[in-house]
Amino acid sequence: MSRAMMSIILRLEMEKENVSFGEIATIVSNVGGDIVAIDVIKEGKHKTIRDISINVNDETKQERIIQSIKQLPGVVIKHISDRTFLVHLGGKIHVSSKVEIDNREEMSRVYTPEVARVCEAIDEDPNLAYQFTIKRNTVAVISDGTAVLGLGTIRPEAAMPVMEGKAMLFKQFANVDAFPICINPCKPEETIRIVKALSPTFGGINLEDIGSPQCFEIEERLKQELDIPVFHDDQHGTAIVALAGLLNALHIVNKDIASCKIIVCGIGAAGMAITNMLLTAGATNIIGVDMEGALTRDLSYDRPGWNEFAGKTNPQKETGALHDVIKDADVFIGVSAPGILKNENIQSMANDPIVFALANPHPEITPDEARPYAKVMATGRSDYPNQVNNVLCFPGIFRGALDCRAREINEEMKLAAAKAIASTISEDEVNEDYIIPSVFNEDVVQSIRNAVIKAAIETGVARRNPDQ
Repeated sequence: MSRAMMSIILRLEMEKENVSFGEIATIVSNVGGDIVAIDVIKEGKHKTIRDISINVNDETKQERIIQSIKQLPGVVIKHISDRTFLVHLGGKIHVSSKVEIDNREEMSRVYTPEVARVCEAIDEDPNLAYQFTIKRNTVAVISDGTAVLGLGTIRPEAAMPVMEGKAMLFKQFANVDAFPICINPCKPEETIRIVKALSPTFGGINLEDIGSPQCFEIEERLKQELDIPVFHDDQHGTAIVALAGLLNALHIVNKDIASCKIIVCGIGAAGMAITNMLLTAGATNIIGVDMEGALTRDLSYDRPGWNEFAGKTNPQKETGALHDVIKDADVFIGVSAPGILKNENIQSMANDPIVFALANPHPEITPDEARPYAKVMATGRSDYPNQVNNVLCFPGIFRGALDCRAREINEEMKLAAAKAIASTISEDEVNEDYIIPSVFNEDVVQSIRNAVIKAAIETGVARRNPDQ
């Protein structure tokens, strides 16, 4: 399987008598790069300046190419352009007006003095904000930079590219206007106060890349104290998409979730959310495993949420490490660490084992290693089949929640979203390498939106029915 590619453009000044382009091409090829374009910038009798576009699949190879070319006599690297950095120049999003202001009369309508009439109307009836402001279609994407990608805690400024990217996905896939907001890390109480202070502007709050355990308290308190949807995507988005894939995987192996033994490895924010989602879907035998081994209700734990987790899982009170409790399991779902699942572990599972190795960027076991033993395999990576990707979930679930003005996103709405994602692949299409639809499948968002609205109405959290 190929890995995700990175592109660089090297502007080279080459002395024709001392170096040939063939030498450049050999260096790139030997390191494992691929020249995809050559542009002549300036051609002279003795020198040539060319832009060489190169694809590589990791930063180490990129640096080796650059250093090797620098050592060639007769070559000067004039400039290095990284296409990923170029696309971020000036940020990836901007604000544009819906109305052109070309004269004083138009100015008075959108600003002073006419705007005062709208302000007074909203002040008398705050619900009019949904009709006359951006609130009806706007989500805040809020992070404190404490759990960004696999980078851990980084500066909130450094988290902005991720939040901007998420805002782009909201807009492209669901036409939701999302604002990236990165705040300085602080105690949960202060984060809660900040988000509550910002909330009048928005129709929903997407918490993003906030570390554990503070993410639990922050989300729970905000859900209780705000009357708009609050959704920590790292927990619930992962859980929803994982369940969607599992529903189709179970269809392939002809097993029912209620009768399956399921191992969830890594009991942090995502592991707890996945477990809750599985329980909502009807699972009855889930065993959570972390560094301390299998969690059981017979023990007491210091980690936030672990005692509650243990109380509703592992009904047979199995004990031991992963290699002990994985025996005869039907499903393994990992949100833990690279390389911890071995082939012999999969071989000890029940017939037709299902393996979701979701640690990113490096899974608990690679599909290449697991293929001879796992019946169905999924990862969090885009360069393998069956990617569990949150982008399948959050645009559609917020589209539905905004359209029905839901007060919250509850468990029934999440379950509906998971089933909607799974159902976008027909029974005739489902196979071992296709249990999760592409993020570019145009049916996904609309299917989730409709299912979420239906569930919100049925559970009494919708304030309007947009389809009437």
